[in-house]
Amino acid sequence: MGQQTSLYQKHLDAGAKLVDFAGWDMPINYGSQIEEHQQVRTNAGVFDVSHMTVLDISGPDTNAFLRYLLSNDVAKLDEVGRALYSAMLNENGGVVDDLILYRMENGFRIVSNCGTREKDLNWMAEQSKAFNVTIEEKPQLAILAIHGPASPEKVCQVLDQDRIAPVQALVNFRGVLLGDWFIARTGYTGEKGVEIILPNEEAPALWDKLLAAGVKPVGLGARDTLRLEAGMNLYGHDMDEDTSPLAANMEKTISWEPQDRNFLGRQALLEHKKNQDAGNLPKLVGLVLEERGVLRKGQRVVSNAGEGVITSGSFSPTLKHSIALARIPFNSQSCEVDLRGKLTPVRIVKPNFVRFGKKVFE
Repeated sequence: MGQQTSLYQKHLDAGAKLVDFAGWDMPINYGSQIEEHQQVRTNAGVFDVSHMTVLDISGPDTNAFLRYLLSNDVAKLDEVGRALYSAMLNENGGVVDDLILYRMENGFRIVSNCGTREKDLNWMAEQSKAFNVTIEEKPQLAILAIHGPASPEKVCQVLDQDRIAPVQALVNFRGVLLGDWFIARTGYTGEKGVEIILPNEEAPALWDKLLAAGVKPVGLGARDTLRLEAGMNLYGHDMDEDTSPLAANMEKTISWEPQDRNFLGRQALLEHKKNQDAGNLPKLVGLVLEERGVLRKGQRVVSNAGEGVITSGSFSPTLKHSIALARIPFNSQSCEVDLRGKLTPVRIVKPNFVRFGKKVFE
């Protein structure tokens, strides 16, 4: 038996199929993964993501520390409540982890992956030695992610009256602290989303209210197909410590200016950039297979410029055909995927397939 979130019994009550996920007993689905996927695309679904790591960072050197630790620049967060997506890199420019960072009244809050928890904590502790900062893990907090076109409305239906107006005023990548609840408009599905970080003991009651309002529980299986349709990376699949963010469609997580900000991995990234400009660094692209067959992680890709590999792939419930993310040579114009020994043509597209329920590639 693995670790359990405060919603473990609620998952059992809802008929969840539980699987081990990075040492946690988590719901993969509650019956039909495709129905759960479509629920998020058309209405609203709720995910228990309490297994993720929540860290609060504070102290006199917090800004300086995070400007050194992260490839994106926390100086962009000029107001309390603003959020930032960033990579945390090693000295070789590889991705230690990807994370969301929120500016709080007295510091910053990080939400990062559960599978990298121990590695992340050790890395941050080592890098923080030269800074006067406090890194505090918050295992007492749960996270509910409510996503879908109706999610903001559904959330407001179940909130206490004094929390409704502040949540209605939130725009994308903004959050607000309301008592001991932190509510943000961030997410991982390509739909409207509301994410609520709250005390463990209060999560079951919120779960019940959301289900009573017509929000359906959604497992990790649909979470994966939703994020893939949205072209969002999964750590350990589409990037890792041996992958440059420039080869993982993560250029937007890098703040090159100001030039005197010497963040971890910057010098290595400058070399990666030279290789990219010379066409010698691979790139992460989208692949589309509109005939029969399913694209899967690890399948070999053969392009006109050389070979690559699928990093994430699945049947798309929204598009009704298979899609994938793949790392292939930079100058590839056409490619095929090895499906059970047969090279099958696929289309190369931008790594973004569905947003707000609609197809977005040509």
